[in-house]
Order: sequence, then structure tokens, then C-alpha cells
Amino acid sequence: MVKSREWSRKTREEVITLHRKGNGYKKIAKMLNIPRETIGSIIRKFKAKGTVETLPGHGRKKMLTSTAVRYLKRRVEKSPRVTAEELRKDLSDVGTEVSAQTIRRTLRNEGLHTRTPRRTPLLSPKNKKSRLQYAKSYVDKPQKFWDSVLWTDETKLELFGPMDQRYVWRRKNKAYEENNTLPTVKHGGGSIMLWGCFASAGTRKLQRVQGTMNSLQYQEILDDNVMQSVTNLRLGRRWTFQQDNDPKHTSKSTRAWLQIKG
Repeated sequence: MVKSREWSRKTREEVITLHRKGNGYKKIAKMLNIPRETIGSIIRKFKAKGTVETLPGHGRKKMLTSTAVRYLKRRVEKSPRVTAEELRKDLSDVGTEVSAQTIRRTLRNEGLHTRTPRRTPLLSPKNKKSRLQYAKSYVDKPQKFWDSVLWTDETKLELFGPMDQRYVWRRKNKAYEENNTLPTVKHGGGSIMLWGCFASAGTRKLQRVQGTMNSLQYQEILDDNVMQSVTNLRLGRRWTFQQDNDPKHTSKSTRAWLQIKG
């Protein structure tokens, strides 16, 4: 429906003034060049409400009560992976019939949007505690320190990972809260293992790992790649080699090799 024209307050006051002087609808419409139906509407509203001001409209009645909206917010904040269709069925069970689209729109208005969950490593409570302690012990290090660190690690790339698309309801800047992430583990279909390194100045060597890596193969990779990467990244003479606590990294033979290489 096309919205009708909104006449100015001055024009509506003129209509009422002319009407009070005894002029009929047809005459007023001709004098002001306004449709007769509009003249009648202005005069009827003045008689009923006593004003020519534009009154606030009631608008379309909300489909969801404030109680239902609070329920939806609590539900998705507790279970971010719940779907709009599941929420629709929940409301239907208690007698509230709305569409899944209405639920999506309501949650968006409340600041909750569907997003693809961030993938994060699956960590035990012990892992989380040690990582937090590590972060606290280094958080105040100056930028100069971080500029001299060479970070190294291995990663497995899945060639045929899961294809299903998953979403979570979350607020802005809440991507890495535990309920909003998708824990991953290193297994699956066809894959390749890669070793790589980087520093604040950029990335360097990337090497494919053949077969299952053991301590000896790990040491050979370091021997082939680390010093060349340090030179290319211009880390200087005093730099820090960073690795995690993988058994291959902390074995007796690897520790001895690192000590020999200085």
C-alpha cells in the first residue's frame, strides 16, 4: 500500500478554521486544493481527538512478547549451535506460532548473529592452565624481544575434511569464547604434514614431512631449514628458537642436538 501524503500542521489548521466558519467539505477542498476525503479525515480526527497534530501510530503488533524474546536470548547464549527452526518448534510447543525468519530477525535486533565458529585446538584443563601461565609470564616482554623469536611448528592439512557448514549464534567480539568455537583434532581423510617457521619479519621455510616424523627426521628438518630462515629473516646473532612440547621436540636426542648446535 502506498503511503498517503502527510499534510503540514499549518494546512490542517486552515482546514479546521474554514470548517468552523461554516464552509462545507467540498468548498474547503476546492479552496485549498486538497482531496475532499482528506478534508473529511482531518475534520473527523479533530472532532474525535481535539487536535490536528500527527498522533503516534500503533504500528504492527509484535509477534513475540518480551518474555519470549528473553527466552530466545537465554537459549542461544546457553546453546549457540541451536538452529532457528529448533527455536521455532520450542515456541510452538508453548503456543507461540512464529516463523524461523521472525526468530532470526528478532535475535539480530538483539545483537545476536549467526557466524561460522572459529576452529581451535581441543585442549585439556591442564593444557589451558599451562598456556595461560605461559602467556602471563611473557605478556610484558618488549617488542624488541618478540622481533627476535623464530616460531616453528608442524601442522597437518586435511585434504578431505568435513563438508557440513555449521553456525553459532554469538555477539560481536565473542568469536573465541569456548561455546562459540569448534574444537578440532589432527585426524581425518587424506592429508599432508608440513613443518614451517615464521618471525615478526615474515614467513620462511616450509617443508613437507614424509611419512611419520620421528626425532631424527625432525632434527634433519631443523638442520636444513632453521639457520637459512634466521639469515633470511635477519634475526641477528641473538635470537630465540621457539617450539612446543611435542615428544619429538623434547626427546633426549633432540635436546642433545640443540645443545650441540648452540
